[in-house]
Amino acid sequence: MHARSDLIAGTGFALAAGLAWGLVFVAPLLLPHYPALLLSCARYLAFGLIALPLALLDRRELARLARADWIEALKLSLVGNLLYYACLAAAIQRAGAPLPTMIIGTLPVVIAIVANRRRSAAVRSRDGTLPWRRLLPSLALIGAGIALVNRAEWAQLGAGAEPGRYAVGALLALGAVACWTWYPIRNADWLRAHPGRSPRAWATAQGLATLPLAAVGYALFAAWSGGSGSAFPLPLGPDPLRFLGLMFAIGLLASWLGTLCWNEASQRLPPALSGQLIVFETLAALAYAFALRGRMPDAAAAAGIALLVGGVVWALQARPVAGAPAGAH
Repeated sequence: MHARSDLIAGTGFALAAGLAWGLVFVAPLLLPHYPALLLSCARYLAFGLIALPLALLDRRELARLARADWIEALKLSLVGNLLYYACLAAAIQRAGAPLPTMIIGTLPVVIAIVANRRRSAAVRSRDGTLPWRRLLPSLALIGAGIALVNRAEWAQLGAGAEPGRYAVGALLALGAVACWTWYPIRNADWLRAHPGRSPRAWATAQGLATLPLAAVGYALFAAWSGGSGSAFPLPLGPDPLRFLGLMFAIGLLASWLGTLCWNEASQRLPPALSGQLIVFETLAALAYAFALRGRMPDAAAAAGIALLVGGVVWALQARPVAGAPAGAH
């Protein structure tokens, strides 16, 4: 069983991570003319550069990481950072912010389902499982919420909407869900298997691992753009000051600080429970998106958001039950 103090602290860290991560949904709206792949590479290039001086603070912890740990950090960075944000930014630019945000909002229950289905006896013994009968109503509420927001957004886009572009945005958001279903479970497994390691150092390690990937991605995009005769002005695009400011802001607040807070939460909570707390990111992102529009959500969108929250709150009432001990049949 997990101590009450761990549950409270873990929930607080998850809330802080959600507030930080909600900022990443705003950047594609403020930089609509920037390709999603460039935004992803730039964000994580900034994250990697920020991680370099921070690595001095954790040099002893980082020195303890084995080759296998660095390979794990590289995998997490590629899928959970670069690929995830490229899909998300492209989805937001094609379908607007609320619908992709709501699709991302399914992550709490999707992660719980995937975490529940893992077959490792050792993992089940360590983290327990969530009762399926408590998850099914959550799925129904969240599905209804997404349907309502989808209807409201389509009506808001009006007669000039492009169905194909909107559908591609929804598919890209589903790709982002796949990336971020894999990432928190895999990341939590490493942290919970290494309880004596520093979550801050692990966040910095992922930043360092992201740096070469993002730098190569940025260079490849520049080469492709130049070779294809694109008119996009490189290296910093048509609004360089806003671009640099936003990339370093979300690199520090969302990428490093958000990852640090999430690592702290993941070390205290089982994945099936911590995964549900990603709802804080969804709510923060929706609040930021509607604030940027300068209006409140209409009745249908508000009802959809309420159903999403209700579905996750329902799921949060379920506590993991002890699984079979490792080696038991």
